[in-house]
Amino acid sequence: MSEQRLLSRIAESLYWIGRYVERADGTSRIINAYIHRIAEDPFGDPENACRSLFAILGVELDEDRPATTEIVLEDLVFSRESPSAITGALRAAYENARRSREVISSEMWVCLNGTNEEVAARQRQARGVGAASYFKFVSDRAALFAGLSDATISHDEGWHFLVLGRSIERIDMTCRLLDAQLVGLDSPPDWLTLLRAAGAMESYLRESRGNATAESLASFLLLDRLFPRSAFHALNVADSSLDLLTTSHSRVGDTSNARRTIGRARNRLEFSDPRTLVEELPELLEFLERTCASANDEITSRYFRHVIAEPWATEQGL
Repeated sequence: MSEQRLLSRIAESLYWIGRYVERADGTSRIINAYIHRIAEDPFGDPENACRSLFAILGVELDEDRPATTEIVLEDLVFSRESPSAITGALRAAYENARRSREVISSEMWVCLNGTNEEVAARQRQARGVGAASYFKFVSDRAALFAGLSDATISHDEGWHFLVLGRSIERIDMTCRLLDAQLVGLDSPPDWLTLLRAAGAMESYLRESRGNATAESLASFLLLDRLFPRSAFHALNVADSSLDLLTTSHSRVGDTSNARRTIGRARNRLEFSDPRTLVEELPELLEFLERTCASANDEITSRYFRHVIAEPWATEQGL
């Protein structure tokens, strides 16, 4: 760890950059998969499916407002004001990067700044040819930023705050991605669409050796120790970052509440029975989402202090 202590406001900005970039990526994956399911389900109820998508992403929709794919795109994809929307999350990441330019690399700044400047043109294109091009743009830029953040800055306190934010959001988004396949549609879960949305198709097929089942797929996305988007892997990464951050900030024998919260969730997954995982999935996903919210509050209280975290739909960095 660096001998120079990181300012709280900079640590908070880095944490939220990690969260917002991952949120934009995860939300694009969820909505892309969900819209494809709606289009391919001729016997389903599109309005009910769209309302379920709002609920899964933690965004309120007025009862008297129609729920259509167009409303989904406007409110959850193209809105600049809502940090729960893809464009709003990218904008929030950019604003936090402006406040922490002294600690991020020039390559990271160019990536977020260029993404922010290109969004409007990409939205116009998406309205003309379909949203799939926009979803790909977001995923590509998120992957570029993740690679640059891992390769172009020192892995010191600042990097650990960024990775911590990314990991907390990744756990939450993986749970919401699973929710999106289980809730709101009349047809059975489309596991292949889920795998593609999670970027897990090839890794899962190699691991399962072609013997794909609902149990093995749920186990892969929640329990796998090596796949970077699995909940267990993200919990391990978050715990490692919290361990180093706690050591650098703590007195003897101190363990952060956030690390206890993450540790309890990790232990529950570690000792889960893959054979009963599908039956327990709704309750387990809710537990993991509560874990992310609690860990966020505890991280905020310990390291940032002056900000009271709000519910997921309105969370904002400084």
